[in-house]
Amino acid sequence: MSDQTSQASPARPLTIQTPDNKTIGPNFRTIALIIASAMFMEQLDATVLATALPTMARDFGVNPPAMSLALTSYLLSLAIFIPASGKIADRFGSRTVFSAAIAVFVAGSILCAQAPDLRFLVLARIIQGLGGAMMMPVGRLVLMRSVARKDLVSAMSWLLVPALVGPILGPPVGGLIVTYFDWRWIFYINVPIGCIGFILVRRFIEEVKGVSDGPFDFLGLFLSGISLGSLLFGFEMASRPGEGQLAGLLVIVGVIFGMGYLAHARRHPSPILDFSLMRVSSFSTSVIAGSLTRITQGAQPFLLPLMLQLGFGFSAARAGGIVVATALGSMMMKAVAPKILRRFGFRASLIVNGLIATFGYALCAAFRPDWPLPLIFSVLLCCGFFMSFQFTAYNTVAYDEIGRERMSSATSFYTTFQQLMLSLGICVGALALSGSMLVRSHATPELGDFSAAFLVVTAISLTATIWNLRFSQSAGADISGHTKMVKAPGE
Repeated sequence: MSDQTSQASPARPLTIQTPDNKTIGPNFRTIALIIASAMFMEQLDATVLATALPTMARDFGVNPPAMSLALTSYLLSLAIFIPASGKIADRFGSRTVFSAAIAVFVAGSILCAQAPDLRFLVLARIIQGLGGAMMMPVGRLVLMRSVARKDLVSAMSWLLVPALVGPILGPPVGGLIVTYFDWRWIFYINVPIGCIGFILVRRFIEEVKGVSDGPFDFLGLFLSGISLGSLLFGFEMASRPGEGQLAGLLVIVGVIFGMGYLAHARRHPSPILDFSLMRVSSFSTSVIAGSLTRITQGAQPFLLPLMLQLGFGFSAARAGGIVVATALGSMMMKAVAPKILRRFGFRASLIVNGLIATFGYALCAAFRPDWPLPLIFSVLLCCGFFMSFQFTAYNTVAYDEIGRERMSSATSFYTTFQQLMLSLGICVGALALSGSMLVRSHATPELGDFSAAFLVVTAISLTATIWNLRFSQSAGADISGHTKMVKAPGE
């Protein structure tokens, strides 16, 4: 595979010529915030919809459970197209694909807002999912290609904020829209954000293409799409009462087609998901450790609001006001992450911070109604801070040893497993909650059941420490600027 080749399009990114003839391009924060805005639009949309489903079901004249198709159709689109995103970006250019993804997502949003019935909405959500599937990995690829390695940690910390803020803000924003406006505004709010993002991408982001060394893997796309779609649906349905049998069947189908894909990928010169990347030490360790940690991160937005509403008796608005603390904590992190990594390096930071972040979420199991609200808010603020730092480090060090020619394949691979593990987190949290209810013979979840679920998901992420220990002392040293001090003998 040959190296990437930068190809400038007619609309060059905005640059400034200084008196000493130096060209200054857009600041890395500008690039990161442009990409983050698009991702925030997607993350917010993915979670805000769940709040509006009962109202939408009434307008469409269907039973509320049938509205789950609006969620699963989007997941299907993600599962099919995320693996192909890197190859498509290589062929047409990362800026072109990213801006097109925003346009498709906005067009799908408009169609969703105009939907007269559930069937139309499902088709519109598939279109919207196509745009979302391209936005997640290609946005990260744009960042990796546009930002110098020394600025990568800072840029990644800005990029991570929408991934953590969106799921937290989604439910309260959805509740406000459904209560005071029409549910269609859930989709219309994407239009101005998307239009501004499209213009800024075309203005500030430079076009970069990669050269593939083989034909497009259509069979791999088919096999991976069925496998990932079945797994995502299976994990999602396992969180619903009475759907365990169908969920188990979908997971089995996903595993079978996944095995078929692995056999196919060994023979294809350019597979749609390149598992040979797992031979790269820093990448494979980040994928595995990050996947274990994301189970906790995926379960938290599911468990915490439920606990505050069902266990504490809070309203949805009041619960949302408390849960927003994790979003605030994640935003506070972006300013200090580069300094911590420069001082301690990736390995030590991931080990220590991973333990702190995990125990912070485990502390949520001890929350009770008699706790002072400022104390609960403070704990969640710290949880958001430490967990956001952990993912910033994982998302950055993963690409330490990845060559430029494999960057697009790596971003597709990493994003695919990121999405899969977040969905699995919801499943694990729901199963742990249901299991505790079954053992304690409860028809509805009580505080003790939520405590057990939090302890289960945090116990899983605690095992990531084993993998964090496998990072080398010098992992990501040129990215973080950390240099290990070695004392000479006799000092």
